[in-house]
Formats: sequence, C-alpha cells, structure tokens
Amino acid sequence: MFVDDPTGGDLMFQIVPIFIGIIFIIVIGFIIINIIKGFSQWSSNNQSPILIEKAKVVTKRTAVRGGGETRAYNEYYVTFQMDNGERVEFKVKDNDYGMLVEGDEGMLNFQGTRYLNFKRI
Repeated sequence: MFVDDPTGGDLMFQIVPIFIGIIFIIVIGFIIINIIKGFSQWSSNNQSPILIEKAKVVTKRTAVRGGGETRAYNEYYVTFQMDNGERVEFKVKDNDYGMLVEGDEGMLNFQGTRYLNFKRI
C-alpha cells in the first residue's frame, strides 16, 4: 500500500527520481575529482626536474585490481632507498618489475612521482 500525497500522485514516484539524480551527481563528482587529481599529478611531474640518484631496491610488491565480474590486472610497485636514507615507492611497468631484484644497487632516474628507469651499477 502506497501513501498518497495531497495532489493525488504517488510519493515514491516523486522521491525515487530525486534519489537517483543525487546518486548520479555524486558519481559524476567522483569521476571529475579523479580526473582533476590525475591531471594535477601529471602536470606536477612534468614541472619537476629529472633526477638521477644512487639508490638500492629495497622491496617489491604487487596489487591486484578488478576481478570478479571484471578483468583483473596487476599493478607493480618498487621501493627504492636513496643514499641519504630516504625511501620512495614508484609504480613501474611489468617489464621493469621483472628485471629488478631486491638488493640491486644502481642509478635511479625519476621525475616527481614518475619512475623513468633504473640502471644497475
């Protein structure tokens, strides 16, 4: 049994479209915020100088995204320790991930939060 409003229409037919509209606006808002954050990070990396530092591969890890009803894929991360003791983690491509071994020492080439390459010494 539905509760009728004074105008004779169903209250549910008035509330549900508003609720769906609010959800739609929230989802679009999240998408726009993520696009802005991604562009901001990309721009910041482009304005950063390209640095070459002596570093050591400290650890490696993977993160699985998706799965279930969607395609699953891996993201690869490597943590480097600089000579000054600072540690930084970069997202790397699968080929680079496979070529790096914990304990490797060499020259790390990066720009902001963007990994460029690593050359063993």
